[in-house]
Amino acid sequence: MKPSIPKGTRDFSPVEMSKRNYIFNTIREVYSLYGFEQIETPAMENLSTLMGKYGEEGDKLLFKIQNSGDYFRGISDEELLSRDALHLAGRFCEKGLRYDLTVPFARYVVMHRDDLTLPFRRYQIQPVWRADRPQRGRYREFYQCDADIVGSDSLLNEVELMQIVDTVFTRLGVRVCIKINNRKILTGIAEMIGQAEKIVDITVAIDKLDKIGLDGVNAELEAAGLPADAIESLQPIIGLNGTNSEKLQTIRTLLNGSTIGLKGIEETEFILNTLEGLSLKNQVETDLTLARGLNYYTGAIFEVKALDVEMGSITGGGRYDNLTGIFGMPGLSGVGISFGADRIYDVLNQLDLYPASALTRPQVLFVNFGNAEVQYLLPVVARLRHNGVRAELYPDAAKMKRQMSYANARQIPYVVLAGETEMQQGMVTLKNMNTGEQTLVDKDTFTL
Repeated sequence: MKPSIPKGTRDFSPVEMSKRNYIFNTIREVYSLYGFEQIETPAMENLSTLMGKYGEEGDKLLFKIQNSGDYFRGISDEELLSRDALHLAGRFCEKGLRYDLTVPFARYVVMHRDDLTLPFRRYQIQPVWRADRPQRGRYREFYQCDADIVGSDSLLNEVELMQIVDTVFTRLGVRVCIKINNRKILTGIAEMIGQAEKIVDITVAIDKLDKIGLDGVNAELEAAGLPADAIESLQPIIGLNGTNSEKLQTIRTLLNGSTIGLKGIEETEFILNTLEGLSLKNQVETDLTLARGLNYYTGAIFEVKALDVEMGSITGGGRYDNLTGIFGMPGLSGVGISFGADRIYDVLNQLDLYPASALTRPQVLFVNFGNAEVQYLLPVVARLRHNGVRAELYPDAAKMKRQMSYANARQIPYVVLAGETEMQQGMVTLKNMNTGEQTLVDKDTFTL
């Protein structure tokens, strides 16, 4: 039987890994510029850490890890015969693969609180897993590249995260639109239509506008139990147009009686006004339909869309005021963003934006004619590597044609040859594989 891999996962070739590392390194360099330090957390967490943090839909998408040993011990026949999948999963499984990097980060902060200097700025680049239906741009195993700041309420943190987004995509050469909203505004809207208790249902439905359209959103709102007049009241807000300031002015009028809604408008205006003086290369747009489905957001929320490719969100994030409270550490505010490396990878592939320097294949191959020639060339290979040149020595004294075919297949631009004549002269022959030109050079001084 031919081997395969699970749906929603992928193998990556050396060329693909070079491209992916170009993305990771770009993000890592920008994070470091802004004072963030790297941590890592385990691939699996206790289910008690993960469950209940992502809403009902998120809980269903958690990959659960079956207990080792006799996992039937302590489970009654009645429980087994009930065929209650969720209940049995809770009995069979104590651990799960992490769904994102934010909840494990909150757990990390609480566990290591005595060792952290606040505000704590961390970044984390690791894979996460979701039992989602695989489709274009959506995978079951994918990487997130997160940066979070905890222990500070300042909106300057939100401003810096937007600068990071702008810098990363400018370096990658991708034109994007940074969309911004505030959960407090959405809460104010829910109050305004008399459905404050339905805030989660409202935000989950509105957040799907791009995917299922206005009719689909309205159908979800109706299914969630919102009355027709409340759904009707939401229509002008969902369809709001104009400049950032015009949108906020319109919503300010609508939310005039909502203290929390007006607070959200004030926070959004501060972020937008501060960014105006920073000359970002990419556009920032207020989008009052942006909801970010995760339950833990409480303030500003962000999402980034590529302008030249049809693709879902490629970066997202927001402010959360009470995430660590669920682990016994209330009152610690945080804000973060997450770059979707896999979607960014797809965007760069479609736009062919990888620089030649991103590919880390060898720059030069040394041909192997036999033991004497190898001993002559080994110091040259070592010197080039010491100077940062990616060099490879063919391991076997194979036929010349085979070694040249190997260089062509690997797209190695230069080949070095040394036979008896070159060895007598203290020289090597450098061949340009693109032009076929050959040059005799001093083995002790030549470089690429």
